[in-house]
Amino acid sequence: MTRHTKWRITRLINVLGLALLLVLFLLFIVVMVRTFTFKENPGLQFAQWENAVSISADISREQRETLLANFKAAIRIPTVSFSETHQNTSALREFDQLLRRVFPTVFSSSLVKHEVVGGYSHLFTVLGSDPKLVPYMLLAHIDVVPANEADGWEAPPFSAKELNGFIYGRGTIDNKQSVMGILQALENLLERGYIPQRGFYIGLGHDEEVHGFHGAVSIVKVLKSRGVKLQYVLDEGLAVMDGIISGLDGPAALIGVSEKGQATVKLSVVMKPGHSSMPPKESSIGILAAAIMKLEESPMPRLFGYGPERSTFEHLAHKFNLPLRIIMSNLWLFNPLLSRVMETRPEMNAFVRTTTAVTMFNAGVKVNILPSHAEAFVNLRIHSAQTLQEMYSNKKRMKPRKHKGTTQAREPDTDAEVRMLTMEQR
Repeated sequence: MTRHTKWRITRLINVLGLALLLVLFLLFIVVMVRTFTFKENPGLQFAQWENAVSISADISREQRETLLANFKAAIRIPTVSFSETHQNTSALREFDQLLRRVFPTVFSSSLVKHEVVGGYSHLFTVLGSDPKLVPYMLLAHIDVVPANEADGWEAPPFSAKELNGFIYGRGTIDNKQSVMGILQALENLLERGYIPQRGFYIGLGHDEEVHGFHGAVSIVKVLKSRGVKLQYVLDEGLAVMDGIISGLDGPAALIGVSEKGQATVKLSVVMKPGHSSMPPKESSIGILAAAIMKLEESPMPRLFGYGPERSTFEHLAHKFNLPLRIIMSNLWLFNPLLSRVMETRPEMNAFVRTTTAVTMFNAGVKVNILPSHAEAFVNLRIHSAQTLQEMYSNKKRMKPRKHKGTTQAREPDTDAEVRMLTMEQR
């Protein structure tokens, strides 16, 4: 290699190096300018309300105590949904009486029509002054999932006990706070002579925790039979998070604009039965356990940024402390880095992908008998950017190793089975 050639190569390297430094410098300038100028999405600014009349929410101390007592009374009623065919119906009737007692104006106002639907659900029709406006609907549910004090509760789950400024009880955040809050707001407004311009509906389901086939479905049928069209539906949402997202300055009230779907997949292994004194090289339990391990070791692909979760962090970007503010304001650049960090924490990993959770494992009847059948149930919460079919295809590609038994990820035979067992999606 001649001296001239070496000089040209050196010069080219220097030019490329300077160009790279210039690009990095310009990138740094762009990132920093965006960090200190980036604000929330303009599309998320407050809308112009149809009725700008402001009604004070101030109430007396006595009224606050009454509201608190009513909420605690609602929590103490164990409106538990154990299954689609097993609910605490006596508690549902008791809750009905509570609503009628604490919200007398709602149940007596000429502006409000009340109906019991599906046995125990409630549908309220609130008339507006302008019937030309398309109504909206507020939703909440009365029932709760089972709870046992042995599950780690600091207070009995239906005691509504107050500890350190918090009320403990099943339903405090899912979802009796919405039930009581919606009706209390309407009660207060009606007491003050308020007449809404746009009419609306309130739907309170009694079996939401077990798919709502009798409550929500019945309410939908009633509205469809009447030709009702809705402007929008507002259902139970997210919590006010404080201290959960690291680096966020102050609490954040998150608005849920979508919900993950869910699927339940049944995995099963079938082999010839045997005796523990003569075990085969692989048992049905061992084969299924290996398949489950492979599921857990092979998570679904990262999809952070392809759903509404990216907009959430961008909207909060200006409330983060440095250096996280730099990252949140420039997700166009740092999206891969953030998603890798988030997936290390279970509560944040749910933002990133479709999650896989093995929730049930059944096999064996006696300690000295090799079970011929082993089964497990896997619950998946599907990311909004992924379809049920994409999720299932992804898992089907993960073929288990060969063995003498048969491993099945059985597809559903009927529509009912789709909902009840193998692939349930909301």
